[in-house]
This record gives sequence, structure tokens and C-alpha cells, in this order.
Amino acid sequence: MNNLERVYKMSFASVYPHYVTKVEKKGRTVEELHTVIFWLTGYNEKDLENIITNKVNFEDFFTNAPQMNANAKKITGVICGYRVEDIEDKIMQQVRYLDKLIDELAKGKKMEKILRE
Repeated sequence: MNNLERVYKMSFASVYPHYVTKVEKKGRTVEELHTVIFWLTGYNEKDLENIITNKVNFEDFFTNAPQMNANAKKITGVICGYRVEDIEDKIMQQVRYLDKLIDELAKGKKMEKILRE
């Protein structure tokens, strides 16, 4: 199994607690984390509960997202050694978009900057 497949099959529920820990350690809230996730994907609180409960994998998480935010294309920079705007695989790019937004949240960026307003 290559890295792509491994990420695709990883459950969102297995990574979510790490997102929470990362932002809370830096003084941000779960609500802010959810705002970022919902902005990017179009999901809502009830959707997220179901995704976590049903251990939905990253591939399905992004494939079934109600609406990827049109401004996601404005997310640029390096995450995990890759330039997010240059990642060719669509799902992997979306995973890295989410990583980048969570990093920005944890680094204390203002919400309007994170949400590309």
C-alpha cells in the first residue's frame, strides 16, 4: 500500500483527536476547528458527528463533502514538505488543505485570514 492509499483509507475519526489537541494546545477552540472544517467541506455539526461515529475514511470524507469551498484554491504554502497548490492528486490536495488550515489556526492566525475572506 502506498502513502496515498494509506491516507485515503485512514479514518477521519482516528485523526480528529489530534486536530483537537493541536488547536487546543495553542489556545484555540473546538468550535474554531469545526468552523475551519465546515468552511472547507460544507459539512455541519451533525455530519461531523456521523463521520466520526461511522469512522468514515479520508477518501469518502472528501469525496462526499457537500461543497468544497471555492476559495480553497487560495490556500497555498508548504505542508509536510509539499506545496499544497502543486499536489496533483485531488483528494490528497484536499487533505493537505485541511492540514494547512489547522496549522494556521494553531499558529494563531486570524479567522478571516484562515477562511480566505
